[in-house]
This record gives sequence, C-alpha cells and structure tokens, in this order.
Amino acid sequence: MEDFSDFNETTYSPTEDYSLPTDETGMCDKTWVRKFRGQYEPPLFWIIFILGAVGNLLVVWIYTTVRNRLKTMTDVYLLNLAVADLLFLCMLPFWAVDAIKGWDFGITLCKIVSAVYKINFFSSMFLLTCISVDRYIAIVQVIKAQNLKKKRLFYSKLACLGVWFVSALLTLPEFIFAEVKISEEMQFCTMVYWNNVNNHTKILVLSLQICMGFCIPLLVMFFCYSVIIRTLMQAKSFEKHKALRVILAVVFVFVLSQLPYNSLLIVEARQATNMTYTDCDTVINFDIAGQVAKSLAYTHACLNPFLYVFIGVRFRQDLQRMVRTCIGGVSKGGLSKTQAVPKRPSLMSDTDTTPALSI
Repeated sequence: MEDFSDFNETTYSPTEDYSLPTDETGMCDKTWVRKFRGQYEPPLFWIIFILGAVGNLLVVWIYTTVRNRLKTMTDVYLLNLAVADLLFLCMLPFWAVDAIKGWDFGITLCKIVSAVYKINFFSSMFLLTCISVDRYIAIVQVIKAQNLKKKRLFYSKLACLGVWFVSALLTLPEFIFAEVKISEEMQFCTMVYWNNVNNHTKILVLSLQICMGFCIPLLVMFFCYSVIIRTLMQAKSFEKHKALRVILAVVFVFVLSQLPYNSLLIVEARQATNMTYTDCDTVINFDIAGQVAKSLAYTHACLNPFLYVFIGVRFRQDLQRMVRTCIGGVSKGGLSKTQAVPKRPSLMSDTDTTPALSI
C-alpha cells in the first residue's frame, strides 16, 4: 500500500482538493464528485443563507429594539449565537460559487472564510453549552440562581467574551494551513498540513475539533438536560409537556446535525494514522458522505433561530408585538420604538420555581 503522508489535505474542509492518491491507481478520478458538488451545494447553501439570514436578523432586531430585552443570561447567549450564525452565513455565497467554478478569491479570503466557519462552529457549540448550564442553574439550582441574580448577567457577558476568545484561538490552524491548490485547472481552498511523520499535525487538529466542538459540549448538554428533565418530571405544577418539548428539540437537532459530520471526522482522523486509502470507490463514497454530512451540519445556522428562539413563549410574543407596532407605526406615517413587554409568567423565567425552557 502506497504511503502518501506528503499529501495531507483535509478530505472535506469547506472547499476540497479532489485528487487523493490510492494504493491501486495512485490518483482517483473524481469528476463525478465535482459534478455532484456543483449541483448539490449551491442551491442548498443559498436556501440556508436566505432562511438563516432572515431568522437571525429577526433575532438581532428584537434583541436590539425591545427595551430591557437582555434580562437573562440566555438572552445574551442567544444574541451572540445569532451574531455567530450571521458571520457564518456570510461565507456561504463564497462556497456556493466555489462549488461551481472553483476558488477564485485568493489565498487571503481562503484563510478568512475557513477561519470564520470554524469560529462559528466552536462559538455556536460553546454558546449552546452555556445555555444548557444557565438553564441547569435556573431550574435545578434555584436558590443559587436567586442569590446570583444580579451578577448572572455580568457573568454571561464575561462568558461570551471567553467563548469568542477561545473560538478565535481554535481557528489558528485555518490561518496557518488553509491554502489554495490547483487540481485539473481548477483552484480549491483546502487545508494543507505540514509533511510530518504519521500525520501528527492533521490528527491533532481533527482531534481538537472533535473534542472541543462536539464531544465536550455534548457531554455537558447531556448532563444538564438530563438533570433538568428529572427535575421537571418531579415538579407538581407546571406546563411539563412544553418544557420537555423544547429540551428534546434542543438535544435532538444538535445530535442530528452534528453527529454525522463529527463521526466522519473521527473516521478521517483514524485514516490519517494509517496514511493510506484502500481504493477509489471508498475514497469517492467517503467524499460524498462528507459533503452530505457537512451540509447537514451547516443547517444548524439556519435552524437555530427557529429552534432556540421562535418556539419560546417570550420571543414569540415579543415578535408579534413588534409586528403590530410596526404595522401601526406605518399606518400612522412612522415607526415608534418598541416598548418593553409587560411582565408575565414565562415558560423560561429565571425566577419561576416551576421551571421551564422559555426563551
């Protein structure tokens, strides 16, 4: 079997090099893979871009126009999550064009686009983890939540700064290894790792992404939401079915969108330790699976506003109030500043002892 440790491209980074050597032919013909990507990715990316931009802009709009809206830690996390998703969505048009005619935007944009994607990837996972911890404190540790009520908002802003800082540090490999390569007269933006023994650099980068971007957040979310569900089941008077519906939706969509992608990253990391591929059919099938899994992971930026925000009672009522205000303002010849929503029982109030997951 032929060693190809000098050819260390990531198999399905945001844009890929489609010429991996094998032990049989030395080089795979991936014309069909390129055609599949050119037909499949552009329309999907534009759909994600449009829906995600509308949803996340609405989130930012409400949080920045409704007075006193940022009252809880979860509100702060959701606003930062929307900003992270918007940054990522701005990169999708580049990849849509790249899927059709290759990368024509230069090495600087190659590194920036790759880095912005990873910043969104890590920051989204960390922010969702922060939300689960915040809900755990608010629902399970009620007394502690009450004692820290005045400081929690400050802690949430501090946590967000930490999330962005750590996410930026974890994107350093993109700035270092993202390169523009030429394959069959087309250019591709891909990760090109150092030619070190046993692909240690590539394995380290992939392992870091898998652990920090999926495994650790999943374990924390699983623990927090498991305890939350048990606490909700033991409570006597609350809207149990609505709270459980939100929890299950959060966990289900997170696992559904991220598990296939990270599973293939694990396979790729294991393959990098062997430094060989078996045959072209395996390589091509792996690339196709990677394209589908990657696209599924990207839909998370589109679904976040609807999943984590729009199914929440508070946000839905705020949105309806803003729409009515805007319609009324237009009919009167101008728009007025949206007022704060009156206090009311909330499905996710930090002060409720009948815990729930409102947003």
